[in-house]
This record gives sequence, C-alpha cells and structure tokens, in this order.
Amino acid sequence: MQIPHLDSNAPVCVAALYRFAPFEDFASLRAPLLALCNREGIRGTLLLAHEGINGTIAGSREGIGKVLEHIRALPGCEDLDVKLSGASVMPFHRMKVRLKREIVTMGEPGIDPLASVGTYVEPQDWNALIADPGTIVIDTRNDYEVAVGTFERAIDPRTETFRDFPAWFRAERERLLGTGTPPKVAMFCTGGIRCEKSTAFLKQEGIGEVYHLKGGILKYLETVPEEESLWHGECFVFDQRVTIGHGLVEGSYGLCHACRRPVSEEDRASPHYEEGVSCPACHAERTDEQRASYRERHKQEMLAAGRGEEHVGAHYAVPQEAEQADDAAG
Repeated sequence: MQIPHLDSNAPVCVAALYRFAPFEDFASLRAPLLALCNREGIRGTLLLAHEGINGTIAGSREGIGKVLEHIRALPGCEDLDVKLSGASVMPFHRMKVRLKREIVTMGEPGIDPLASVGTYVEPQDWNALIADPGTIVIDTRNDYEVAVGTFERAIDPRTETFRDFPAWFRAERERLLGTGTPPKVAMFCTGGIRCEKSTAFLKQEGIGEVYHLKGGILKYLETVPEEESLWHGECFVFDQRVTIGHGLVEGSYGLCHACRRPVSEEDRASPHYEEGVSCPACHAERTDEQRASYRERHKQEMLAAGRGEEHVGAHYAVPQEAEQADDAAG
C-alpha cells in the first residue's frame, strides 16, 4: 500500500487509526499483527477488542503502508479510518498490541456504534453547524486536552476520563437541552472514535439530532485553512509530539513525564515545574518519595542520552486514555 507524501521535513510517518468491527476471536489477531509491526520497525500502541481496533503507530511510510494493508484485510476493516501526519523524531519508545474489553473505554453496556451512531459532518461543513445558535457544541475530550485548545462555543464537560462522560451528560441534560424539543447536538474529539461512542450513547438516551465531526479534530486541522478555522489553540495527541496545530504541524507544548499532561511555557516557569519530575498540574498529586523516584529516573535518562542510548525501563504514570491509547485516534 502506498502512503501519500507528507511533509518532507517530517521523516517519520504517524498513523492514527480505528475501526469498529465485530472480531469473533480478537486475541488470535494479536501475534501476527505484533510480529509484522516489529518486523517493519513500527512503534506505538494498538488495541484489539471484540468491538474492533484502535491505536496510533509510527515508522517509515513503507512500513506503515504494510501494517495498514494487513489491518484492512481483517474482517470488517476494509473501511479503516486513518489519519496520517508526520513527526520529526520517532514519537514512541516501543510497540505494543494489547487486548482490551473496549477499544475506547466508556463503560456503558449496550453501546454499539455499528448499530446506531450520530450523523457524520465533513470538516468543510463543520463551521456552519457549530456557528448555528440552535446547536449545542460539546467537546467530548478530557479536561487536560480541552485546556490546550478547542472549538468556538464548545462546552467543556471537565471530565478526567471518557468514563465520566455518561454521568456528566445525564446530570447536565436538562440544563443543556431544556425540557422542550431538544436542540441539535454536535460533538467532536481528536480523531473520531470517542464521538462514535458518545453519539451512539446520546441516541440511546433518546436524543434525535446528534452530529459529530467526521475524522475528528485531526481531519479538520488537516483540511480546513487556518484563516477559515474556528479552532483555537493546539490539539493534544497521545504521543511524544504532545500537541499539533493547523496543517498537523508539531505544536509548542512539552510533556510532563510524571503525569503525561501537556506543559506550556507558562507551566515551565512555575516553581512546581521540574523537568521529568513534576508540573503545576501534578505537583500536589505526588509524594516527595515519588518525586525523588522520578528525579532519579530522569537522571538515568539523561545519562543514557549522553551515551547515545535510549532509556525506556522506567514506568511512566499516565492518564487513563494515554495508557490505553484511547485517543490514539479518537
């Protein structure tokens, strides 16, 4: 499979992908997929479940092409959703293929995006929908993602994980939608996968007019010119690029390696920021003993880097979605 030419200054090809598909024996798919990725020098995380596949991988264009060809040959994956972008360096340390109960964790039984889902809206039609005062616009991502950037008029649920979204909606439903005829509801996420489930959830809750951005923020930033954009800020991604902007260029944020949240220039100026150890968001969440451990880990990483080696032995504490690659595509 041929991969379209990306930015010539970005030597690494990054593919965010997902597909809801009924895998009868998803565990049997793991070993061949992992072997292919390792053989082609691909790194990243892929999740397999009964409901399909989700993840983000990176490597050479040729290698990524072979992996995508393999996935598209799996049952129900002919129309695999893929967003391609570039990276200046490899954004992942290793390759993981994990078996999960869900490829994006919502925790709501009976949600099936293959049976019922919201209306897809193409990126070029999204501005008109969310500018309509009769439309409620909801950002389905988590608080640390929304803080980096979002669309005009978007409501921030201030959720810490995607599991929190159903309870938030049920608690806020009457305030958001009123008691009469419900307004249109437009939702968006990074690559589309969370909206597949969130729109299916709203349909199950009896909301009729539910829409979501096809291809997610990534497709919007790729295709809508910046001068026409209603997006403000940058978009958090679950890899070492941290954020991307219009045209899918790498953003300006760093990453806190204690909590995996984005770190701005202002955050770096905080007395609670210590590279590799803490940031303003997580300083109060960690003990002195934990910070001492992170400090030693960071020291070992710097020593390894000085020797031209890659230090990947330490376990990083990560938000739920990052650990599960929940928003690798979504």
